[in-house]
Amino acid sequence: MGRRSARSKRSRILRWITGVLAVLVLGTAGAGYLWYQHLNNNIQTGKLSLGEHRAAKPTPNAAGQTPLNILLIGSDDRNSKENLRLGGHKESVGAAPLADVQMLLHLSADRTNMSVVSMPRDTLVKLPKCTDPKTGRVYPETVGRVMTNTSLGRGGPGCTVATWEEITGIHIDHFMMVDFTGVVSMADAIGGVPVCVDANMTGRRAGSDEGTSLKLEKGTTYIKGEQALQWLRTRHGFEDGSDIARAKAQHMYMSAMVRQLRENATFSHPGRLRTLAEKATDAVKPDDGLDTVKKLYDLSNELKKPSPKRITMTTMPFVYEGARVAPTSAADTLWKLLRDDVALDGKDAKKATAQTSHDPAAADDKIAVQVRNGTRTATTAAVPGRASAVRQALIGKGFTQATSDGSPPLAVDRTVVNYPSADLEGDAQAVAKSLGIPLSSVKRSTEVSGVTLTVGADWRTGNMFPKDAADADTPDKTLDRSQTQNGADSGQCMHVQPGYTW
Repeated sequence: MGRRSARSKRSRILRWITGVLAVLVLGTAGAGYLWYQHLNNNIQTGKLSLGEHRAAKPTPNAAGQTPLNILLIGSDDRNSKENLRLGGHKESVGAAPLADVQMLLHLSADRTNMSVVSMPRDTLVKLPKCTDPKTGRVYPETVGRVMTNTSLGRGGPGCTVATWEEITGIHIDHFMMVDFTGVVSMADAIGGVPVCVDANMTGRRAGSDEGTSLKLEKGTTYIKGEQALQWLRTRHGFEDGSDIARAKAQHMYMSAMVRQLRENATFSHPGRLRTLAEKATDAVKPDDGLDTVKKLYDLSNELKKPSPKRITMTTMPFVYEGARVAPTSAADTLWKLLRDDVALDGKDAKKATAQTSHDPAAADDKIAVQVRNGTRTATTAAVPGRASAVRQALIGKGFTQATSDGSPPLAVDRTVVNYPSADLEGDAQAVAKSLGIPLSSVKRSTEVSGVTLTVGADWRTGNMFPKDAADADTPDKTLDRSQTQNGADSGQCMHVQPGYTW
């Protein structure tokens, strides 16, 4: 009897919560409808993509489901009194805003897992052509590489979306952007998020103007308001003081926020729900495909389906180039894992498998292929004559038109076969198959004029591509686990640098 009574009570609570949500969120009549319209009016949207080309949409799985990709953007816009107060320098007023936080949220097609990947703000990339939808101004493709955070100033968040699609080949369904003021108001509405440091910490070294005014005691602190903004902006004092450390702290905050929203009573308390809805619609600027409360509500229902233990957060694999960073070939593998909807926690039964091209290959002796030596690394000289040796191996396989490039050796981590257009994809795959190179290493590129095999540092000897290198396209082989967090892990603490303690 007691168990039935408890179940009945829980059932009544659930029905009550459902009723509250129906009135407050869907706003079916009366005051609820008026409030619903008010929330809709709060939402300020932007065009999803400002580029000329869109990445292809993913192929549905056997159940007809497709992944969901959302780009989360944190803007440093200081062109309002409140943002200036929270963000500092008057010299920044009037400057184009920067996308200082960029995270791609990938929700699997079956909704069992979620992956969140940060790209450091100082990543050097080529930006695509973008057109400002308000002014019509055209920003041409950059000649060289620039910092990725400048994409936001080229017409708005839609240019940041276009940049990500160009780099990753991942179709992005939505974006959500928030500025300093939005972070503060959302953190207050949530009621505090737990974060942890391993020592008493200050965000600014004594006598220095660099850093933030963050000050925390050793252990766990529930932060909200301006303190939450300071946490998300701090890098001086965390780990090695880099943007990579800042991304790690941001992942910790996001993981804790997800757990907090699931565990506390926010969504069973109508007053808190009302406040959160009010703050969220005012703080977050989504794309024009999320222009109503109902669409945002439906999206939130999708995002809450994976359990925290199946949420993986990480940073794009990178290499330092002076004070900046650049994506590595492992980053290309990471983007492919996401395109193939492979879970980054390594618990997915699916494997990253490339499909055989529908383009038929020419006869082996009719395929022209150029071989390049890319075996040089930052610490190791290139293997002399490597391109010639692999060319001879190809000729022995029947690719009699193979030639070797006599240019100075390149530094390429992973062996790759590039082709410039769809009509040469089959030829490129035939070359790869003949030498045991995985099809995942066959990539289209506008920087080659024909089928081009670049022998990387992962293949320094032998005529056949090494099997252990061929098996490298897995999450465990691709990700730096020291930069990876699990959404259910509440025991991590950020390491505090010496000199930033009190």
